[in-house]
Amino acid sequence: MKKEFKVIAELLPKNIRVLDVGCGDGSLMNLLINEKNIEARGLEIREEHVKKCISKGLSVIEGDAETEINQFPDQSFDYVILSQTLQAFYSPEKVLKDLLRVGKSVIVSIPNFGYWKVRTSLLFFGKMPVTRTLPYSWHDTPNLHMCSIKDLFYFCREKNIKINKIIGLNENKTSEIKKNNLEIKNLFSKIGIFLLS
Repeated sequence: MKKEFKVIAELLPKNIRVLDVGCGDGSLMNLLINEKNIEARGLEIREEHVKKCISKGLSVIEGDAETEINQFPDQSFDYVILSQTLQAFYSPEKVLKDLLRVGKSVIVSIPNFGYWKVRTSLLFFGKMPVTRTLPYSWHDTPNLHMCSIKDLFYFCREKNIKINKIIGLNENKTSEIKKNNLEIKNLFSKIGIFLLS
């Protein structure tokens, strides 16, 4: 189980309704159902992942979140989760607005393009880095809008999106990110996890 999923699970109370957007093979949904008694639903674009979810007995809809999320009624979930997918949308701002409409709170995780190894790889080798967190070459990456923890922090402030908590994740180490340590945590966190409302 990815450490990121455990951190997300810790942010959630028990016995709530959750929509996992871009749910992949359903690993996070399984964790939430089994450990938190959460009523979880998924939305996934890739047919092979949808089949895996269904074979696990999970409730999943096949569809593209960028166009399908508008079918969900306002405030129909307690939480909506978007794990490492925001940067892959053509219009991340629209998707984020839709998630905040559908869920009372939203958890968004992003790969941090401000992480020091990403920065130094580009600086010293002059090419886009390939890492465990960012495993694609420049020509086949699903990432359209690379951003850092700092970028998403300032975007949320500009758009009046309330940031309830930010957690930086580096391997198995987690740390809370606040405005006074944003620079340093942006540099040393591979993943940023935002709790928004």
